[in-house]
Amino acid sequence: MNIGQASRATGVSAKMIRYYESIGLVPPADRQDSGYRDYGAADLHRLGFIRHARDLGFSLERIKVLLGLWSDPDRSNADVKAIARAHVRELEDRARQLNEMADALRILADACDGDGRPDCPIIASLETGANVPACHPSAASTAPEPLTPRRKGRTRR
Repeated sequence: MNIGQASRATGVSAKMIRYYESIGLVPPADRQDSGYRDYGAADLHRLGFIRHARDLGFSLERIKVLLGLWSDPDRSNADVKAIARAHVRELEDRARQLNEMADALRILADACDGDGRPDCPIIASLETGANVPACHPSAASTAPEPLTPRRKGRTRR
């Protein structure tokens, strides 16, 4: 089957199939006489595996490792479990960060009257970094100088 058919069968876009091939996540497809890619059952199975792993949020690097384990009949399920547990911890950390961001933004939105005036605690917080959770601890802790918004018809130099 061609790439469009493989895409429909697996739910992986043709663009992503080409990308996965370019980074070595999937082997280069056989080619038809016409030059079109030709995907077989094993290719579809592999693409399905990748799609399911992506649906669970695994990184491409981890998917490469999981694919290696998947194709190794002598694999240890302890290795697979360790990868899954590490991913769970990362997902839980990310969920905690997202909840902190949502809580902070909810507080800021509640503090904004939304009455059409120009003063806004949300903008002020974004400008200064006050009440914004640090989800990027490696970033500098000092806030940059505030920017002046552009006005219509004026250019900045």
